[in-house]
Amino acid sequence: MWYAIISEDVPGSLAKRTQARAAHLARLEQLKNAGRLLLAGPHPTIDAEDPGPGGFTGSLVVAEFQSLAAAQTWADEDPYGAAGVYAHVTVKPFRKVLP
Repeated sequence: MWYAIISEDVPGSLAKRTQARAAHLARLEQLKNAGRLLLAGPHPTIDAEDPGPGGFTGSLVVAEFQSLAAAQTWADEDPYGAAGVYAHVTVKPFRKVLP
């Protein structure tokens, strides 16, 4: 089943994100290579591709896992969490309808 992992950043998270980004992306690449990643990306603080020094307010990952518990475990092990980027992470089942 698909699961949405919705993460909200702590204020001023850009430096922490930059430091942990390579490890975070490596885990996403593993999901992608296994055919289990639907989408992933950050939420810019402003309405622009490049938010500049404002950074991001959070992230969204939609990926396939065997269970909600497995999705939660994966989210709990995110390098951004360990680096203090995230203030809060929500994991929910997701049902893809379109496209």
